[in-house]
Amino acid sequence: MAATQRIAACAVIAAACAASLAGCAIGSNGSKTGAAGPQKAAKPGQAPKHVLRLIGDGSTSYTGAQPHLPRPERLKPGQKPPQFVVFSWDGAGEDSQKLFSHFRKLSKANHATMTYFLSGVYMLPEDKRDLYRPPQHSPGRSDIGFNDEKGIADTVKQLRLAWLEGNEIGTHFNGHFCGKNGGVGEWSVDEWKDEIAQAKQFVKSWKTNSGMKKAASLPFDYDKELIGARTPCLEGQQNFMKAASELGFRYDTSGVNEQIWPKKRYGLWDLSMQLVPFPGHRYEQLTMDYNFMVNQSGTLTQGDPAKFDYWGDQMRDGLLSGFRRAYDGNRAPLVIGNHFESWNGGTYMRAVDEVVEQVCNKPEVRCVSFHQLADWLDAQDPQVLAKLRTLNVGEAPKQGWESFLAGHPAPAPKGVPGAPAAKR
Repeated sequence: MAATQRIAACAVIAAACAASLAGCAIGSNGSKTGAAGPQKAAKPGQAPKHVLRLIGDGSTSYTGAQPHLPRPERLKPGQKPPQFVVFSWDGAGEDSQKLFSHFRKLSKANHATMTYFLSGVYMLPEDKRDLYRPPQHSPGRSDIGFNDEKGIADTVKQLRLAWLEGNEIGTHFNGHFCGKNGGVGEWSVDEWKDEIAQAKQFVKSWKTNSGMKKAASLPFDYDKELIGARTPCLEGQQNFMKAASELGFRYDTSGVNEQIWPKKRYGLWDLSMQLVPFPGHRYEQLTMDYNFMVNQSGTLTQGDPAKFDYWGDQMRDGLLSGFRRAYDGNRAPLVIGNHFESWNGGTYMRAVDEVVEQVCNKPEVRCVSFHQLADWLDAQDPQVLAKLRTLNVGEAPKQGWESFLAGHPAPAPKGVPGAPAAKR
């Protein structure tokens, strides 16, 4: 399901480095609260809160802890879980459609954060394409092309602002090879490791490769920021997960699940997308725009214009049905994947807009990145998560949440997210 993005050619944009931006987190009771809290002055001998330390050629930098990344809390005995919703984007980059900037603004307006899976070749200019050496392909091959200076500058600006607003920057890898004859489903564990290393390197050296050495850096260390991914076409998941677990990743979202609470595979949280009701059909549909499109207009990315509104409503209503099924049922996180595309007249982007606006402001709902969801899952008592996994799709506890989770969970081990602060 290639996320082809047409990158406009124009003059270079020098994006200014933004300071910490205002934002909101969502508390355990669903109320909106300040995420950052009061800022304390640095103690003598400590670096200031907002310190800039360039990494490598200055393409990335260390600027301190990510703003607006809330500390997770363990569920209290008898407490109903929040309803998590994750919106994520494959092959994230800013082009003439300006969809990256659009969904950044939509997130801020609706108390949400999202995950942006960056394609590494979007940080590599066309004239440097031979720097990419894809597994099982000749140097410089890519099924989604490369970029130009304006596209790189525009994408870097959005990545910078997105991270400062509390969003996550993951990876969609590089050349987006699907199917047979060298597709990602045929790659070995070592080939996946090589692809991951190249995806990181293109982000860590975009200034050198683009020639924009005076541009502002990305405000994060990508070696530490990168903790999860989605594979192209949802292929090659098993060998990718084996490679990712050895490289310190924390989650994967490359498969298809039902709407139940997640578990770990190969040491990673399996946060795959899910099947939800498909209005007008007896079968269920994957929570991704591409799959809705294929089941509506086939391989035509621009089908019958008379059906655009209907198709968009179908996707919106299917996602909302899946949301309600979880919200009123087992409270399993809802995972949604999309592309920055204008397929079928942009109807799927409109559908996502409406879902964000309708669900992210509800009580007890947290629209978060995969990073935040993984943090929360890691903070929970494993026995509580195991009990949550006994609930089927749409199944609420018969005796109510207070009784269902009334046990006394073990305290979080020292140093684990959600553990009580150490006493001084």
